Amino acid sequence: MEFLKEFLNRLLPYAPLIVGAFIAAGALLVRKRVPGELVALMITAFIDMVGLLMVIPLLPFYAQRLGGGGTVVGFLVSAFSVAQLVSAPMWGRFSDRWGRRPALLVALAASAVAYVIFGFANSLVVLFLSRIVQGAGGGTVGVIQAYVADATEPQNRAKSLGWLSAATNLGVALGPALGAYALAVGDRAHAAGAVSQDVAHAAPGLLAAALCLVNMLFAWRFLRESHDGARVAAKPGTSRAAVTRVVTHPGEPAPRLIWIYAIAIGAFQGTTSILALFLAARHGVTEKTIAFFFTYIGTLSVVARAVILGKAVDFFGEPRLSRIGTALMAFGLATLPLVPPRSWVLLALCVALLPLGTAFTFPAVTALLSRVISSSERGLYMGVQQTFGGLSRVIFPIVFGYAFDHLGIGAPFWISAAFVAGTIYLSIGMEDHTKPKPQAPGPQAAAAD
Repeated sequence: MEFLKEFLNRLLPYAPLIVGAFIAAGALLVRKRVPGELVALMITAFIDMVGLLMVIPLLPFYAQRLGGGGTVVGFLVSAFSVAQLVSAPMWGRFSDRWGRRPALLVALAASAVAYVIFGFANSLVVLFLSRIVQGAGGGTVGVIQAYVADATEPQNRAKSLGWLSAATNLGVALGPALGAYALAVGDRAHAAGAVSQDVAHAAPGLLAAALCLVNMLFAWRFLRESHDGARVAAKPGTSRAAVTRVVTHPGEPAPRLIWIYAIAIGAFQGTTSILALFLAARHGVTEKTIAFFFTYIGTLSVVARAVILGKAVDFFGEPRLSRIGTALMAFGLATLPLVPPRSWVLLALCVALLPLGTAFTFPAVTALLSRVISSSERGLYMGVQQTFGGLSRVIFPIVFGYAFDHLGIGAPFWISAAFVAGTIYLSIGMEDHTKPKPQAPGPQAAAAD
């Protein structure tokens, strides 16, 4: 691990140049292949994810410094999901009624406030507060997905959602490196006597908040509204009715897809919440080197979504591709704890299955959901999807944090693999619900007969 530390120290001065190169490469891909109406949304989502991933890899280490362990980290991750769970249907209905753009702007403002709180957190209570504030604005994930569904044809939605995921995962790749850079700059400034220890410690959070403000200005100027609520003839249903429908009619297409998404995303995010602690315990990863792993995962996610996903959708179809994705995720999660300490090549191969599996699973499932619900309730049901996903992201991190502390560091990954593999059963037969319905013969067809 010493060579990684040395490499990171040499890399940090060039972090802004590396960030610029990634942005330029992403912009070139966007200009050539992405529908024009999604470009502004992708840039907005990318900048938002950069800010989020500047602080997420540091969260377990901040919690440990304030006296927390794996269970506390699980509760911290769940705090975000609890707030997101409560707010997601509300934001979905709001966007169906008033538009997607206002909801996204509010979310960015909430994130900016949350990052400032995170930066100056001097207790676990304040750290929890930052997660709750951000989660309340983070209920707009379903709104972003509804924006994509509004702007694209049904047969292109999985690809478009893949492009959106590629943009956010480019942020996953860049955010940790930028967060480590901000932390190093803050430490150097404190050592030189330019700032206090509190300001140096808050540097990643403050830089993330600044990015959010810039992002708000960009979205205000360039992000166009995709949904005119006044033109929707049918009034959206209530959040309670939609949630109840998913629970009481689990065999229907939309509830099945929501359950697949919720179980898979909860199991995956639950293991992600303790991934830093696992890597530290098994492979000696530290606060200063964890960025390598998140950047690696983010880079693979971008490649999988931008290069592989579109061709895979055309070849396999969305239902079958979602099953392939969950199988890859389950295998990667099950084998990760079996990698011997500091076996970096084998570790990299196992970790690579996670971004590849998620790249296939979640865009395909969300695209399928957008096709089995009406446009008047698209935001509502995608918000409900995030509610159930949020509920699972509350439960799984807490359970996995406890399992990490009491059952062994490999237990969370094996439990997660079992849950993810189980979702394959729910997707069997989904092809029958997404085939185009045959049209009744019209006058011309009758004449031809």
